[in-house]
Amino acid sequence: MLTFILLAILQTVIRARFEHPVRELLELTGIGVILIGAILFGARVIDRRPVSGFGLSFDREWWHSFVVGGLVATAINGGALIVSLGAGWATFVGVMRGSGDLPFVPAMGIVFAYIALAATWEEFILRGAMLQNLAEGSNGFVPQRMAVGLAVTLSTLVFAFLHGGKITNFSHYGYYLIAGLVLSGVYVLTGELALSIGFHVFYNFTQSAIFGLGHSQQTPELLAVDIVGPPRWIGEEGLVFVGFAILGGLVLVVYIYRRDESLELNDRVTSYTGR
Repeated sequence: MLTFILLAILQTVIRARFEHPVRELLELTGIGVILIGAILFGARVIDRRPVSGFGLSFDREWWHSFVVGGLVATAINGGALIVSLGAGWATFVGVMRGSGDLPFVPAMGIVFAYIALAATWEEFILRGAMLQNLAEGSNGFVPQRMAVGLAVTLSTLVFAFLHGGKITNFSHYGYYLIAGLVLSGVYVLTGELALSIGFHVFYNFTQSAIFGLGHSQQTPELLAVDIVGPPRWIGEEGLVFVGFAILGGLVLVVYIYRRDESLELNDRVTSYTGR
């Protein structure tokens, strides 16, 4: 709740007083400060656990998993672009478009940083903090699997609700429910946010800024395309993206199974470890 309030104040003040591109730079800095502050404040004051207890160990294996999540996300968005072009639902119109007043590379850097911070904030709040506290709090009152299921369900519903501003049809919530289940699933299987953060960051970034398939996100585009197909299939919550999101989740699960040689709920999600 603190981060929601602070982000609302930040955006209200900055957007009323500053214009592009200063506005984006100030917002980017503010979001970074709020995210870091939330992690440290949550670790020291609220949850009283080490930062690594939120799934943020930041060791070598963590970064390796982060990269894997990013590669999987990039690959499935590339697949979505190929399908869209092949079906005639998108047409290629050029490269390196839409950077506005800034040179293309700095504009892409700002967009990546903005998306990375926003996606990391969502993963920390909804998975590292909310899901984990729900699972820890209910474990013991109900069996472990039920505790995790309850935590995944509630945090996924909140995740979908937070994206309600993009929804034009109630059925579109299904896309965000699936995305929330994918991100929550890899978290409860690993006890780390590396895969979910890597996947979330690069899914959002490559969909819009690399492959030009974004709708609500207005970003520079490395590959610029016009979306001309039916919204049911190629809209931001269309069936193409639903199918590839499910495929991405399956690939991540296979990676976890091959790495760990099993698929088990990670005890770190339900067992509180204080500082």
